[in-house]
Amino acid sequence: MANLNLFDLTGKKAIVTGAGRGLGRGIATALATAGAEVVILDIADAAANTAAELTEGGLAVHAVKGNLMDRDDLERGFRESVRLLGGRVDILVNNAGMHDRRACLDLPVESWDKVLELNITAVYQLCRLAGAIMVGQGSGKIINMASMLSFLGGFNASAYAVSKAGIAQLTKSLSNEWAGRGVQVNAIAPGYMATEMNTDLLHDDVRLPQVNARIPAGRWGNPDDLAGVSVFLSSAASDYVSGVIVPVDGGYLAR
Repeated sequence: MANLNLFDLTGKKAIVTGAGRGLGRGIATALATAGAEVVILDIADAAANTAAELTEGGLAVHAVKGNLMDRDDLERGFRESVRLLGGRVDILVNNAGMHDRRACLDLPVESWDKVLELNITAVYQLCRLAGAIMVGQGSGKIINMASMLSFLGGFNASAYAVSKAGIAQLTKSLSNEWAGRGVQVNAIAPGYMATEMNTDLLHDDVRLPQVNARIPAGRWGNPDDLAGVSVFLSSAASDYVSGVIVPVDGGYLAR
């Protein structure tokens, strides 16, 4: 019989960015349910409401407001999160991200910069901040949020696809640096998820049937579909897993 204690996160300290809603909320809930104390680091007011709701449900969840597109405020928010966790961080989930669904010729450089700032530069900065603590501890788990567009070009997604390809390579590069120092760095690549980020696509009468026809599982994913893999990559069960990008896509990439 498998030792399910390997998945127990009791006593672990976690930071999850962009977890006020959507996939991040699902991940934060899963980690807290598995026993971790979690800080939601998010610019959205929804983060405080989410933390309050989860706390009322008996989970240990806090919220820190921080603008991850402001490099100074990002560091302030991270430091405040670590302080709330008692000076330790065992798990960092870089979930926050954005998408600008415009064709290249319609996407100004300023919009490109915003997507890259949040989706890759902020992730790099947070990895450095958390990595310094984790390397000092001799242990830690970093989970970055990649995408199917880490592997595919997509449509009207040039900035997003580039940022997510960068996440895949950053994950591998940091794994090479830190796996031998007790820190595992991995990424999750969600498929089509029924969240607010995809609202426009969910109402696109042309693209939606095309997408649906390509998903072998026959449905879109939801935040609960990331719970198991998030707990696995945060727990002792994944201590010999590092540098991988795990698709959670209903079989889409296998087509």
